[in-house]
Amino acid sequence: MDLKPQLQILINDAPNHGLSTVVIEQAIAPVLEILGQKLGHLEYYILQNLSEEWIVYNVGNPEEKESFKKVIYGFSSVKDADNFQENKDNDVLAIPIPITHILFRLFSLTSIDSMVFFTEPGNFKTAIELKRNDLQNLIQQQLKQLVNIPNDIA
Repeated sequence: MDLKPQLQILINDAPNHGLSTVVIEQAIAPVLEILGQKLGHLEYYILQNLSEEWIVYNVGNPEEKESFKKVIYGFSSVKDADNFQENKDNDVLAIPIPITHILFRLFSLTSIDSMVFFTEPGNFKTAIELKRNDLQNLIQQQLKQLVNIPNDIA
């Protein structure tokens, strides 16, 4: 599914997320579209358990406790998602999810620090990290532009 139809689903579903369609259409969707284009795939495979919760990994340098962060991985192929698991867990499935829906969900996952996208099939050495705070800041900038009212209107 192309990006525009993915975004339209999010816009149509806005009330179910407690947001107005205008906010998603004019502030959130433009950011998700730009990032979706940069990530290069219309969908990524996300590892999730049987309860449909995304698998979260704690990554960092064991010698520096402050360096640890919680990440979710996105894979450009189901084969990569399956190969990523060292010990194959039958209760973990690789599910294809539209990229804009992944980004939208990342925006709301306050316990997650980043998403790491493996954009090249078969390559676990090169990835694109998207920090949740960066995504949140981009959307907040769009929201400010949406409601930008001049200070001298009184």
